[in-house]
Amino acid sequence: MTQHAPSYYAATANRQDARAPLQGRETADVCIVGAGFSGISAAVELAERGYSVIVLEDVRVGFGASGRNGGQIVNGYSRDLDVINQRYGEGPGRKIGAMALQGGDIIRERVAKYNIACDLKPGNMFTAFTHKQMRGLEHHVKVWNEYGFTDFELLDRAGLAPHVKTDRYVGGLIDHKGGHLHPLNLVQGEAAAAESLGARIFEGSRVTSVTTGANPVVKTAQGEVHAKFVLVCGNAYIGDLLPEIGGKIMPVSTQVLTTEPLGDAAAELLPSNIAVEDCNYFLDYYRRTADNRILYGGGTVYGAQDSASIRAKIIPNMLKTFPSLKNAKIDFSWSGNFALTLTRFPHMGRLSPTVYFTHGDSGHGVTTTHLLGRILAEAIAGQAERFDIFAGLRYYPFPGGKTFRIPLTVLGSWYYRFRDKVGI
Repeated sequence: MTQHAPSYYAATANRQDARAPLQGRETADVCIVGAGFSGISAAVELAERGYSVIVLEDVRVGFGASGRNGGQIVNGYSRDLDVINQRYGEGPGRKIGAMALQGGDIIRERVAKYNIACDLKPGNMFTAFTHKQMRGLEHHVKVWNEYGFTDFELLDRAGLAPHVKTDRYVGGLIDHKGGHLHPLNLVQGEAAAAESLGARIFEGSRVTSVTTGANPVVKTAQGEVHAKFVLVCGNAYIGDLLPEIGGKIMPVSTQVLTTEPLGDAAAELLPSNIAVEDCNYFLDYYRRTADNRILYGGGTVYGAQDSASIRAKIIPNMLKTFPSLKNAKIDFSWSGNFALTLTRFPHMGRLSPTVYFTHGDSGHGVTTTHLLGRILAEAIAGQAERFDIFAGLRYYPFPGGKTFRIPLTVLGSWYYRFRDKVGI
């Protein structure tokens, strides 16, 4: 069976054994395609409600972005609440905004309820290179305050010193409701929680087809599941399984590395053990790990093609932030894919009355997947109000289809790279 990518997370995962693949015919109330955060979150929610659940995973639980990301709990969505309100209208916009903290809340509640060991720590910070970016953070606070979200702390340059030791930024913003964790241990811990409630998870079980009729059937090479409902949660790894929704997303790769354990030197660089991401369009993100490494990521590549050298892409920016790491050994470097939508907002809907889907969290997947997993479970249980808000939003395929969506998106991204470079 294929194993996890050679990441720091895989090397330090609490669970290293594999689950068996699907064999033969099985039945369940709900069959879930994909064992990342979305699918596993939905499985926990449904199992808690008493539904029989089967999860089919192509490779391993958390194999995709859920087990390879930066491990940051960043609240909200890939577009700010005022943009969402303007785009979708006051009614849906206010309701979506009201949910902005729930993904992080679900994570904290679930970690406590099921005693999941995933190195959960509080707080994340956004850092500004320019005064214009700082004004953007001030606007962010103003908008979120209007929704009743007030756990923010604006910092000037001097105020950053207790949190991050670098001279790159003019200021920053702490979200005290954010945080960071070991994402692979979180998703595997949630999978174990779902199994403790009766859910069954099959790894090495790539789905080859999904029928969308009144009695849907999900097939793999060696078995099939007959279910009352199907939830498709393949995200960036859905491939060509369902072309009618696959064209609404584009796989995007981000690169991550970790240093060797640095001991006290890691705490000197990030004294308050807060997670950090900067305000550039092509942002960097970094944090301390539980064993005092510096985990540093960024380097978006459209089309999910691995960088020729992950280290060559990430290390120069890391050394701009922390020059003292010049001689630090890099123990792990890896790449992972997440799904981007044209609107940069999660895409959720129905393919039929029995087949639901969610994908395209566009870089905010740690939190939004947990929210949307709960919303999927609510819809299956007959409480579809929140699901229908997301499903009713307008979505578009990427222009140019599969052939041209990547070069067209790259062309547009050059403009934002230029803006980041010159600081406008």
